[in-house]
Amino acid sequence: MTVLVDAWSWLTTGANWSGESGVWHRLAEHLYVSGAALLLACAVALPLGLWLGHLGKGGTVAVNVSNAGRAIPVFAVLALFMLSPLRNAGDVPAVIALVLFAIPPLLTHAYVGVREVDRAVVEAARGMGMSGGQLFRGVELPLARPMLMAGLRSAAVQVVATATIAAMVGQGGLGRIITAGFNTYNTPQVVAGALLVALLALLVEALLVAADRLLGRGGRLKG
Repeated sequence: MTVLVDAWSWLTTGANWSGESGVWHRLAEHLYVSGAALLLACAVALPLGLWLGHLGKGGTVAVNVSNAGRAIPVFAVLALFMLSPLRNAGDVPAVIALVLFAIPPLLTHAYVGVREVDRAVVEAARGMGMSGGQLFRGVELPLARPMLMAGLRSAAVQVVATATIAAMVGQGGLGRIITAGFNTYNTPQVVAGALLVALLALLVEALLVAADRLLGRGGRLKG
């Protein structure tokens, strides 16, 4: 309990929130890297997963290949990037590593979400004369939404949590608070940094759950 009390004391000290090493600056770095990585991963994985799910061909291979990539530790990817010319490219190494980490859950959920749409509904839509594009937009995509959102939540929480590792190779983010605590043997600061990351991940999860419910409610009202 003493460590938690000291961590709370660290969090409620105004000086720890200001400046380039303060919480606000590190939080902004963390959000920027996480957000950029998630947006890029969505831009790559979602169209591919949805397209493969719609076609019903090649998806299993793509999903297996992407999932195999999850076996590669993010820290190892970051370390390799820091030994390459990308080491002088700012946040680029961290963003690329997180994109590679976020693609598998997004791709898998997008593909599975479309493939699990009731085939009877799909055939009925085809029987009504719907084209492939109309079928995708009007039937498959709306029915796949819960699975898509589940993949997005999983990827977002993983990215926010894993972005902390970037601090171990000199990148920014909330992880720098934790590493600074380790370097100065300041256990309350380490705990405070870990709590900040955990709270941010929970907040992201809660926001995406709320967005999913709003989308679902909007779909029901529209229908």
